Amino acid sequence: MNLKLKFNLVFATLFALALVVAGGIVYRLVLKNAQAEVVHDARRMMDVALAVRDYTVTHVKPHLDPLLDRHFLPETVPAFAATETIARLAKAQPGYGYKEATLNPTNPRNAAVDWEREVVERFRASPDLKDQTGEIADASGTKFYVARPIQIRNAACLACHSTPEAAPASLITKYGREHGFGWQLNEVIGAQVVSVPTQVANDKAREVATAFIGTLVGVFALLFVALNMLLQRWVVTPVRQVAHAANRFSQGEMDTPEFPEGRKDEIGSLQRSFNRMRRSLTKAMDLLRR
Repeated sequence: MNLKLKFNLVFATLFALALVVAGGIVYRLVLKNAQAEVVHDARRMMDVALAVRDYTVTHVKPHLDPLLDRHFLPETVPAFAATETIARLAKAQPGYGYKEATLNPTNPRNAAVDWEREVVERFRASPDLKDQTGEIADASGTKFYVARPIQIRNAACLACHSTPEAAPASLITKYGREHGFGWQLNEVIGAQVVSVPTQVANDKAREVATAFIGTLVGVFALLFVALNMLLQRWVVTPVRQVAHAANRFSQGEMDTPEFPEGRKDEIGSLQRSFNRMRRSLTKAMDLLRR
């Protein structure tokens, strides 16, 4: 095994180890950053939902309420307006889901499932709790979620949710009298939940990590070529020249030329040693001939 091959084996081994270690560290850092980005996007989406709810209660509902005696208009319901708006917004954010998970909803699609009920109950038990984040697994896979409490702060909301008798007849016709009533002012009745499959963050992390590792491989490849060229020029070729000259001289070729003595490194020292040896042996051979 020659010197160059040994060097390449050592370099390749170190490169492989460095790539594994660096790749693992980078992937974990990028995944953490991707998860933080997903949570940030979820919070921003929730802020949009809150703005839509507030706008609906303040500006839309007062104008449409007079029409509710004849036809129920879901556009007057803040939860409906927020859910439909976020559903359209989520088309630009594949994988993101929004739900106003409610313990006693008027619309069955807003009914909280098991893990959502636990989230709502934590809000009800801790009035100072402003939001929750976590990770859950259900039939559709593993998801990140961000949740904020839905609290009845506007008495106008109770027009449809206090008692069946006070609710618009069109609402009773559409949803019945069994659900969505008995709400109280300042009561936490549910939670806004934005959920994102963990695969979204994993895909983002994998994409960035792959690009980084690809760049790292390219840098190492260039470094590998450069080091091989330098090794060939400054070490392998000079050593081979010294070995070839020594072999010729040992076979009696006394006209073997000396090496230049300009180099100040270890190879230069080897070449000067060969030159001294050549001179000494040449003088010795001259003495023997006399």
